[in-house]
Amino acid sequence: MSELGNRELLREWRTVMDSIVASAASVGGRSDLARQLVEPMQRQFELVQELIDRERRMQNELAGRLLGPVEAAFDLLEETGQLLRRQAEALEAAGRALEDTAGLALTQAELFERTIAKLRKPADSARAVAGLKPRARKSDGGEPRRRRPV
Repeated sequence: MSELGNRELLREWRTVMDSIVASAASVGGRSDLARQLVEPMQRQFELVQELIDRERRMQNELAGRLLGPVEAAFDLLEETGQLLRRQAEALEAAGRALEDTAGLALTQAELFERTIAKLRKPADSARAVAGLKPRARKSDGGEPRRRRPV
């Protein structure tokens, strides 16, 4: 029974009880008869009300037991989503750090190559003044790599 149905049932039961009590009271001189009729009906009313309260509690308990695992699963899925987001953000940061490190390494390599080239110039000039053959250049397979924009 729905909660609204329970309330309507109780309301109807009370209406019937009030009607019976009023009818019994109008009987007048038969107060024992009225009391004998009303007492069992009042007890029935109390039992019906107790039954409805128990049903309400059982429905709430059943709903809690049924929805508890579902709610727990949703909580775990939500936590997993948050974990995946944090992991993705960490990987993104690590990727940027690796890209920055690669850019710095390329810059160092270019500086090192330019330094060596500048240091060789006086030696190459001295070799030319002395009449020696120019130094044979080592081939590294192409032009020096240029740094990517960061």
